[in-house]
Amino acid sequence: MPNIKSAKKRVVTSEKRNEINTAKKSRVKTAIKKYNAAIEANDVALAEKLLPETMSVIDCAFKDGLYKANTAARKKATLCRSLDRIKAAK
Repeated sequence: MPNIKSAKKRVVTSEKRNEINTAKKSRVKTAIKKYNAAIEANDVALAEKLLPETMSVIDCAFKDGLYKANTAARKKATLCRSLDRIKAAK
């Protein structure tokens, strides 16, 4: 446990930031899971509806510094690729 006042404050603020960042990452994971469930069900209409929402959540996480640029781009590209695959299959 820290003894210095500024170190105590850092502990408190880092705990708060950790909770916020965990919630934001959870939001991204939940959106991706919903999208992937639509893909698994071969529901193209629902997947097309969820794609912009999921992309927006990923972009917000990137903007907040949760993901680096390449990580966010990779996640978004993977989502688009999966939608293209089920469209091509039909």
